[in-house]
Amino acid sequence: MGGMQIREIMKASPVMPVIVVERVEQAVPLARALVAGGIKVLEVTLRTDAALDAVKRIAAEVPEAIVGVGTVTRPEQFAAAKAAGAAFAVTPGLTSQLANAASGAGLPLLPGVMTPSEVIAARAAGFDAMKLFPAEQAGGIGMLKALAGPFPEVLFCPTGGVTLDLASHYLALANVGCVGGSWLAPKDKLAAGDWAAITRLAAEAAQLRR
Repeated sequence: MGGMQIREIMKASPVMPVIVVERVEQAVPLARALVAGGIKVLEVTLRTDAALDAVKRIAAEVPEAIVGVGTVTRPEQFAAAKAAGAAFAVTPGLTSQLANAASGAGLPLLPGVMTPSEVIAARAAGFDAMKLFPAEQAGGIGMLKALAGPFPEVLFCPTGGVTLDLASHYLALANVGCVGGSWLAPKDKLAAGDWAAITRLAAEAAQLRR
């Protein structure tokens, strides 16, 4: 169910920025700034009214970006995201309804998990790539090391509480494909339109080694 597609997307950038777009006119310059710094996989969260329009504009105007949607919590959001041009979706958790809706929309899905039971359920649904969320609260690096034993085939994207300083430690783990982080698009830089600063943050993140 989109496992390889998601793995390819995860490996395209060491960091998947978690983006909250309040105003749609921020979307394209933000995407261009991140791509200029070497980060091309972008997760636009569906936490604002501008999110789907932001995805639509990025997909149309920044073709070198791989733009997806995050914080998907309702089945009907997958079709809307696909129609907007999203290349993938990320959920904070997983239900059979969400898995079926993602499959029906043809959107590769990175489902969120927090416990071994949730990893088993996601494996049973056909997924071998997952978001550990919230990563730090779930046990962080220690948790991922523990999960590697019973689930050696699962690739994770830890998200939640991950900082630039922590990212390199996460990426050193064999079962981590990328990390998710909100530090690449800070609210103050977005509000100020300081795209050069965001490009610098992206360039710093792009240098992180797996």
